[in-house]
Amino acid sequence: MKKAVVVFSGGQDSTTCLIQALNEYDEVHAITFDYGQRHSQEIEVAKTLAGKLKATSHKVMDVSLLNELAISALTRDAIPVSHDLMDNGLPNTFVPGRNILFLTLAGIYAYQLGAEAVITGVCETDFSGYPDCRNDFIKAMQSALIQGMDRELEIKTPLMWLNKAETWALADKYQALETVRQETLTCYNGIIGDGCQDCPACTLRSNGLEEYLNDKAVIQAQLDEKTR
Repeated sequence: MKKAVVVFSGGQDSTTCLIQALNEYDEVHAITFDYGQRHSQEIEVAKTLAGKLKATSHKVMDVSLLNELAISALTRDAIPVSHDLMDNGLPNTFVPGRNILFLTLAGIYAYQLGAEAVITGVCETDFSGYPDCRNDFIKAMQSALIQGMDRELEIKTPLMWLNKAETWALADKYQALETVRQETLTCYNGIIGDGCQDCPACTLRSNGLEEYLNDKAVIQAQLDEKTR
């Protein structure tokens, strides 16, 4: 029996990954992390979507200690979300250590479940500049988990080399484009669906959707080429 754990925020990317995993694995266990994030509505969205999509199970884990340690626009309401980069060249929405913690805990959970894969929606092609979304980081995390737990485990990143338009095409491939568009929460300001249309997450998402809707056939062909 094939089992996977999906790191699931209830946003566009992780929901697309969950939908794909449900078509590829016998058991799909979603795990959502509550770290006191600015857009805390995502936890309720994740609960609703995990139930609607019929994940095998859905765990919400309290990791609020991260909020105390990691200062970011996503962990401090007093810091406005900005399109400008910080002095270190990173967006002020970067939460240092977030994916290190999430993938470590998801890996431990996979170990307990006997799952062969942890799936995460990180992407290096069309992303916000976060260092913990890069392929080199994922490879390093996978190696650390395998060595640290002495058990084979694959961290799968279905979106790593897709742009946002192709991610929309992937959702459409599974007849889930409207579910992802209307019911996920990507917006840093906590607005479900098309969001605030102003924050960096909404800009990336809406530009990708517009590109996909304007040229579906071409982008679906690009997706097929990348995923064959």
